[in-house]
Amino acid sequence: MTVFCLVELDGGAGPGGASGVADVSLRAITLARGLAASASGTPGRVAAVVFAGLSAGGPGSDGLESESESDGLESEGLESERLRADVGPVLVADLAAYGVTDVYAVSGIDGYAPLAWARVLQWLLSASPNPGLHPSPDDSSLPSPGEPPHPLPEPSRHAVVAAGTERGNEVLAHLGAITALPMAANCTAAVDNGGGEYAIARQRWAGLLLEEAVLEAPVALLTVATDSVSPVPAERPAAVMVHHVSPLVDGSDLAVRAVETAAGAGGASLATARVVVGGGRGVGSAEGFAPLEELAALLGGVVGVSRVVTSEGWRPHTQQVGQTGTKITPDLYLACGISGAIQHIAGCSGAKNLIAINTDPAAPMMTRADYAVIGNLHEVIPALVTALRERAAPDS
Repeated sequence: MTVFCLVELDGGAGPGGASGVADVSLRAITLARGLAASASGTPGRVAAVVFAGLSAGGPGSDGLESESESDGLESEGLESERLRADVGPVLVADLAAYGVTDVYAVSGIDGYAPLAWARVLQWLLSASPNPGLHPSPDDSSLPSPGEPPHPLPEPSRHAVVAAGTERGNEVLAHLGAITALPMAANCTAAVDNGGGEYAIARQRWAGLLLEEAVLEAPVALLTVATDSVSPVPAERPAAVMVHHVSPLVDGSDLAVRAVETAAGAGGASLATARVVVGGGRGVGSAEGFAPLEELAALLGGVVGVSRVVTSEGWRPHTQQVGQTGTKITPDLYLACGISGAIQHIAGCSGAKNLIAINTDPAAPMMTRADYAVIGNLHEVIPALVTALRERAAPDS
């Protein structure tokens, strides 16, 4: 059995910054590895699909194999030599440590194009079984919109897994619509029972309810709840085959596309960030978030907010942490001026370390925090920024 896993990346800051596998994707790969093994009781194949240039060449890539796909794809090499040299070996090594056996490095699609990404996953699903996963030579392009999908594999041959982020859920929803396959979101466990039946457990009602169900489908499409599966490396690194592919995607599939600007490229999303600096009503105004932005930049993180902040119009809803926002699983969540309503707690409970800053020692967030700072955030945050800048400054 082959389980394809859509991999999201954490970006480095600025030109030349390296990218790593997002924590939520490592969690998804962990579930995918278990699903692949459940089909036969032995380790199956886990194929990572990465929409960025990768290379097995360069320093630190000894023992990796590489090939370019040509059947059904236009082989154009890589779009970025910097990605070839700097990003590839690190990413491949990280994926190998989690048992990934194949890496499909997709280039030629600029930015995030959910329908185009789904078309590429459809092509991989419609290809022949292991080991090549290629269509026949006379089937040399992805189907155009409106055309019937390629024949899908026999039951229990393949599955597609992604993190339960905005991107993961959107891409797999498109894939389900294209292929007429059912999709199960926010899964916490999945087992292949054979015969096209998958026993799954998934979160409902923002994680308040755990549902056990059987998914009947020739191919399972699953997203993994971002806070439910711990990222666990494989017992030993896998031997990885890197496939460089550049798909022939219909132009209409690129009609909806998010293209990152140079200034915004490389930043982690709220769902994948390892550090989140959160602000609530106590920040006081939209302008009051400037010190939090500065602190987040120093820590290599992003800013998150409580619901009241978006209701006041201070920050966009895309930055909201909580039951009706984004569920986060950072290594560090610094909650500033956030009282800690239960809906917000539901969104940040997956944080490994929680630090709260508030003037009210009885605030719910303070009682749940690993470390609590009783004080005015407008004094504490600037002092913390100053200390971090002094620490980072070279000795005079």
